[in-house]
Amino acid sequence: MVTTESPDTLLKELFSQRACFGRWLKIEAALAKAQAAVGVIPSEVADEIIRKADIEKLDFQNYEEMYAQTGHPMVAFLRVIQPQIGDAGQYLHIGPTTHDIIDTGTALALRDTYDVIYRSLRRIEASLLALTEKHKDTVMAARTHNVQAVPITFGFKTAIMADELRRNIDRLSESKERVLTLQLFGAGGMMAAFGPHAREILDLVAEELDLHVPNIAWHAARDRHIEFMGVLTMIGVALGRIAQEVYLLMATEVAEVYEPWQTGIVGSSCMPHKINPTISQTIMSLARKIRYDAFLIAEVAMVDHEWNLEHFLSGREKLEEACVYMGELLSHSENLIQNMVVNPENMMKNLNALKGLMQSETVMMALGEKIGKMNAHEIVNEDATKALRSELGFTEVLVADERVNPYLTESEIDGMLDPRHHTGLSSAFASDVAARLRDLREKEPEHIL
Repeated sequence: MVTTESPDTLLKELFSQRACFGRWLKIEAALAKAQAAVGVIPSEVADEIIRKADIEKLDFQNYEEMYAQTGHPMVAFLRVIQPQIGDAGQYLHIGPTTHDIIDTGTALALRDTYDVIYRSLRRIEASLLALTEKHKDTVMAARTHNVQAVPITFGFKTAIMADELRRNIDRLSESKERVLTLQLFGAGGMMAAFGPHAREILDLVAEELDLHVPNIAWHAARDRHIEFMGVLTMIGVALGRIAQEVYLLMATEVAEVYEPWQTGIVGSSCMPHKINPTISQTIMSLARKIRYDAFLIAEVAMVDHEWNLEHFLSGREKLEEACVYMGELLSHSENLIQNMVVNPENMMKNLNALKGLMQSETVMMALGEKIGKMNAHEIVNEDATKALRSELGFTEVLVADERVNPYLTESEIDGMLDPRHHTGLSSAFASDVAARLRDLREKEPEHIL
């Protein structure tokens, strides 16, 4: 359930206007400190800026009025804070362009976002591993094209989910050096307004803000944000697919897995019996929204020359929106996966719905050893079709078939048609994945930064 420490709550707060202003103040203070260190501005002025550039000490009540008047977010911001900082406010913002502050502010927000996502994914991974270990031997039907295929175990299914999620944790970790990068290059990107100490200032500010130093300005090169959104998209797809699986397995006629159910929740205003997969559908919807936001951010990355406003007008908004969606998606996913209810009895009941037909491959392979695989495929296919379209059991049809009974006894066929004996390496794979991921988790930090 959502708590004050949930990804939902944390990311909504992180992308609030107040938090944004706090990051901009932090950047301006870091710049003043660096410029004082190299003699660009007096040290006492920098000290005053650092002391007063605090979101708790400044009043932003008239920001919207100033924004409406200027039509410029950074100018409005500076005009609000400069009088409150006093004479030292005249030394603010020497050198950078508006988009330096905004891009760097976004990088600071994404740094915290990385940690929120990473910690939540590890919690979800832990829940998947617990399910994998508990149900590595719980037999169920695999389904392809939404139709029963062969027996597997539920732990095998959740191990695949956990393994996919782990790859996304790795992608998140691997991308942070490229994404969490300073932008402080001024108009045109060549740092002309920063003077002879430009490179030193760049390094000092990056160190102060704990961001990576890029090789060159990236005002027009938006691949960092595209990469970040690509990672969010893959996380959303992984969790959305898990939610979709619960949604499908929760169908009345299947009833193999259930969402957690809270007393008092109403499924329908007119059908009192309804218990709907609302958490799953919410996750699937949020994942879809993130995919659409990722597409837009890639689309507006076609910046001409050294800069234009296209990605700023919509890309930044969609990037922040996607992060908030991700917070909601993670919170719901934690609840869903940690608290889902598994019904092994119905899994076994559904396995027997085809009266042994699910193990047709096993019979074909055994018969194929005697008469050839292609011949066996044709015979077993005919018998399976006959059993499916009649009231006869698959064993009965096979035993009566003179092309089969010289080679396979009724007892042998019965053994082949027991789904518990034919899950292949499902349990072994589930155990191996769980052990490998447990080992990785023990060696990695609890925080990504």
